[in-house]
Amino acid sequence: MTNRFFPEIRGNFGFGCMRLPMKDDAVDYDEFIRMADAFTEAGFNYFDTAHGYIGGRSETAIRDCVSARYDRSRFLLTNKLTDPFFKSREEIRPLFESQLAACGVDYFDFYLMHAQDRNNYEKYRACRAYETCYALKEEGLIRHFGLSFHDKAEVLDRILTEHPEVEIVQIQFNYVDYEDASVESRKVYEVCEKHGKPVIVMEPVKGGSLVNLPEEADRVFRELGGGSNASYAIRFAASFPQMAMVLSGMSSLAQMQDNLAAMKDFRPLDDAEMAAIGKVRGIFRNLNLVPCTSCRYCIEENVCPMAIRIPDLFAALNAFETFRTWNAKFYYNKVITGSGHGKASECLQCGCCEQVCPQHLPIRELLRQVAEKME
Repeated sequence: MTNRFFPEIRGNFGFGCMRLPMKDDAVDYDEFIRMADAFTEAGFNYFDTAHGYIGGRSETAIRDCVSARYDRSRFLLTNKLTDPFFKSREEIRPLFESQLAACGVDYFDFYLMHAQDRNNYEKYRACRAYETCYALKEEGLIRHFGLSFHDKAEVLDRILTEHPEVEIVQIQFNYVDYEDASVESRKVYEVCEKHGKPVIVMEPVKGGSLVNLPEEADRVFRELGGGSNASYAIRFAASFPQMAMVLSGMSSLAQMQDNLAAMKDFRPLDDAEMAAIGKVRGIFRNLNLVPCTSCRYCIEENVCPMAIRIPDLFAALNAFETFRTWNAKFYYNKVITGSGHGKASECLQCGCCEQVCPQHLPIRELLRQVAEKME
């Protein structure tokens, strides 16, 4: 299970800790421990978090369920410098030190400039964030320095040209987004190849939307007689030569076990499986669904003044468009009824959600469509 880019990484599969199992508003430690143990016992060792994941609870869950239970040599940990949590260069080191404490570690194996795009990159430049964090690497507090990215290929090309010290790039990459003009997964990947940067994949199953497929798409994979829908999505992402790591944001032991079955003895997709991927991609293209990955940045930290549960409403609309059954509208009403959360029609059009959306979705217009179809 040697990783050809970083020998300390075991295999090419990582545990993304943005969607951990939850009990009410708390991380379900018992389930997370079962998942972490299954992951490490299968021979993998790469965990990924960020300061804002689950309102800060991801970092402390890693401290209590991973750092406190395993010798430091048994796991690798990635964290990130996230835009809303610093305003100046002087605030970066204290934030970094608070992240180390929250995770219960003395160093991070990988540290990434988080969710870089054409807008926040200017802030990182003004604050000299790249230079500040690279200095932390030289002090031994960071082993490898990189970035995660959500924008067009030309923006990444600029960043990597200006910062050749970047060692690794994390990108959104899945078979639906591969040729999508708004995400440009293929073109972004090709920029990484051009600059010789290893790639970490995020959103390989697109926030879970490549698991419960429309009946026609599901039938395509079932005719192969092989693995689960998630396994085809993850193996697709891992089949490209520049991929160092595919992250999966798992929230149950069952999801973990399914992913491990696909990645423990990894093999790239064969020609028949790639052809099936092409068919499923075409089916999705014809559905015209909202490409939301449910990262939930738009509803954390009180971004929306009307407390509209934007990802949940988009999920309801996508379910309605995909299956045309009554329960999608039932789910929509359940999301908004008696919960203190706003309806789609109550959007104030302030645009705060769009400023933090890594997919750059026109959320205000999409909420108008949700209200039109679901209310």
